[in-house]
This record gives sequence, structure tokens and C-alpha cells, in this order.
Amino acid sequence: MFEHLRRIAGLAWPVLIGQLAIIAFGVIDTAMVGRYSALDLAALGLGSSIYVSVYIGLTGILTALQPVAAQLYGARRDEEIGEEVRQGLWLALALMAIGFVILYFPGPLLDLAHADGALRERTLDYLRLLSFGLPGSLVFRLYSSLSNAVGRPRLVMILQVGALALKVPLNTWLIFGGFGIPSLGGPGCALASTALNWALAVLAVVAMAKLDVFAPFGIFRRAGWPQWRRQAELLKLGLPMGLSYLIEVTSYTFMALFIARFGATTLAGHQIASNLGAVLYMTPLSIGVATSTLVAQALGAQRPAEARLLARHGIATACVIACCYGAIVLALRPLIIGGYTPNPAVAAAAMPLVTIVTFYHLFDALQITTVFALRAYKVVVVPTVIYALALWGVGLGGGYLLGFDVIGATPTALTGARGFWFANMASLVIAGVGLAVYLSRVSARTLHEARETPGAQGAQPRA
Repeated sequence: MFEHLRRIAGLAWPVLIGQLAIIAFGVIDTAMVGRYSALDLAALGLGSSIYVSVYIGLTGILTALQPVAAQLYGARRDEEIGEEVRQGLWLALALMAIGFVILYFPGPLLDLAHADGALRERTLDYLRLLSFGLPGSLVFRLYSSLSNAVGRPRLVMILQVGALALKVPLNTWLIFGGFGIPSLGGPGCALASTALNWALAVLAVVAMAKLDVFAPFGIFRRAGWPQWRRQAELLKLGLPMGLSYLIEVTSYTFMALFIARFGATTLAGHQIASNLGAVLYMTPLSIGVATSTLVAQALGAQRPAEARLLARHGIATACVIACCYGAIVLALRPLIIGGYTPNPAVAAAAMPLVTIVTFYHLFDALQITTVFALRAYKVVVVPTVIYALALWGVGLGGGYLLGFDVIGATPTALTGARGFWFANMASLVIAGVGLAVYLSRVSARTLHEARETPGAQGAQPRA
């Protein structure tokens, strides 16, 4: 067990630092825009919810490269990894066009929020600037998936931390103005993110072309047109994965769109709770990525027993850490919220929502690490169905019933934004438990099939 924990931790900590650097983009945007104006903070909350839905859905499809490449890496089939990356780049090109159109013309999504003219205008400016940075984000996600698949997450972390170091001065300049640039408010942080996304994409391409660790794959050794068989394999995994990401994030997106109807102050409080939840989420996400990499490599090397134990140990580790995080946040709520906003009305709106976050985080950790382990087995359809029923059905549907008191009998404590967050917590309980039960069956079946296969023999782990 301790050897597994050591291997998981060795891959998880660079992923965690890198993910915290990226999520710090949102924290910095929220804190800095919150000091610019309440209107811009509300536009940031609304716009970022829409952007994240598009970004996560599209990059989730590209994340299919990770289990594919990790199993090939475990099986020592290096040249095939290069071909999969080339196919991933073609797929990213198609997804860029789709995402750009959605972000540049977000009118139908903004209509759902019933936003007034000023809020709508600021949100539109924010999203249109981000639409030009989306292609860079997709290319960098391919690089991230490849690096994680071959056990080199530090290569991603270094670039993400470097981008964070540039984010603060760029934000300060573009949000508040200076050196001949007028103050742009919320759209200023979008412009900063777009510039950094393109810088990361260029550096990622250079790294894949020049670094020795990627040399055996021959990624740019030759050009290649789309191969429909490999595209189909990526899409077979990627579409359900992207949909599951989309389901997860749109449950929060539509929460923001509906909560916007309660006013800018409530929406700003929701943005604080949502941002804090995203920060907490980074630790189990990192453990999930590390666990998925090791499980997929073990499966590629035909070591299903080891894969099953790695999955169990990774999930247990994430859940224990989540309990510790929840206790800390519960005790420090006033200080944490005060770090986001000096506005007492916004702080009061955020307080009950942050309380709910401290409790649901355990089940958030359970579900994300479990679903990553299932992806290592290339099992993606049933988890997506579980997500849809739990997060959309119970979480979003139940939140609508509670938040707007549709049936007329909802307790006051569960109306408004609190109702949406309480229903979201219930949905994570259902998703986490359901995915854990399903993983147990999948891993047991894989182990049984391996034992029944004559001549099956596991290879030694790669250095």
C-alpha cells in the first residue's frame, strides 16, 4: 500500500501545483475584479460559468488521449503514441471552430440568465475575448494529457506556474489600466488569459518537438492526415468523457444562470462559494489524474490486480484528505470569505453556501477519483449516465424545485441559492456512491478475465 501511495503522490503533487496555478487564475480574477466593481464581479461569475462549460466540454473530449496513451506507454508501444497525438491535434482543430462560435455568439445562453443590459454587455465582452484564447487552451490540454499519460506531470506544472507568475501583473495592467491602456474591468482579465493561453500553446508544441522524453514518440517526425479508425477510437472515449465533464460543469453553469435571477449580490456570493469549491476540487482531481495514469499503465502492462489496488488506494487517499479540508474550511469560513470581498452583503450571501461546500467536498472527492479510475479502464458510458441522472436530475432539477420553491412547501432555509447548493450536495452523494460500486464491478471483472486468459503475464513497470 505505501509503495502505491508513494507512486500516486509522486505524480499527484505536480498535477496539484499545476492545477492550483490554473485555478488561481480564477481566484485572482475574482479577487481583483471584485475590487473593481460589483457589476464586473457578477459579469465575471456569469461569463466564467459559460466559458468553463464550453472549455471543459471540449477539452474533456481531448482528455481521451490520456488513457489511450497511458495504456500504450505501459505496453511499450511508443510509436503509436505519436500517431495518437497527431490525431488528437486534428480533433482539436475541429473542436476549436465549435467552441469559438459558441463563445463569440453566447446570446441564447445569456437569455437564460435574464441579465439586464449592463450585465449582459460586460459578460458579452468577457466571453468574446476568451473565444480567441480557446484554441491555445485546447492545444495545451493535449500536451497536458500526453505528459500525464507518460508520468511526466512536472513538464506541465512548470509552464502553468510560469503563466501564473505573469497573470497578476497582466491582470493589474488590463483591469485597472495604466501605461496608455484604459481600465477594462472584467474583460481585462479575459484578455490577459487569452494572451497566456496562446503562450502556453506555443511552449507546449516546442516541448513536444524538442524534449528527449517525447522523442521516442516521433510526434512531428512526419505529417499525417486524419485516420478515421483512430479518430473513432478517440471519439468513442472522448465524447462520453466530454459529456460527463459537460454534465458536471453545466450543473454549476445553470446554477449560476438561475441564481442570477436572485440579483447581483446573491450571484456574487455564489461565485465566491463556487470558486472556493473549485480550489478544493483540485486536490482530488490531481489524485485522480495520478491514479488514472498508474492504473492505465498497469492495465497496458497486463497487471490488473495491481491496477485494482492502485485505484482503491488513490480513492481512499483523496477521501481522507477531503475530510481534513472540510474541517479546516468550516473553521475558517469568515476569514476565507473576507479574503474574497470586503462587501458585507456579498459576504453574508456567501456564508451559508460555503458551509454547504465544506460538507459536499468529501463526495466530490469520491466521485472524481472514482471516475478517473474508470476512465483508465476505458469505461466511460455508464459513468456518464450516472452523472446525468445525479447531477442534472437530482442536482439541477432538485435545486430548481427547492431554490424557486416550485411546490410551495420548501423550508425557508432551502430556498434561493441555498436550495441549489443543497441539491448539488445530494447529487454528489449519489454520483460518488454509484461510481464506486460500478468501479468495483469493472475492476473485478477485468481481473477475472485476465486470470481466465491463458498465457497472460504482466510486464514490469517502466522507469
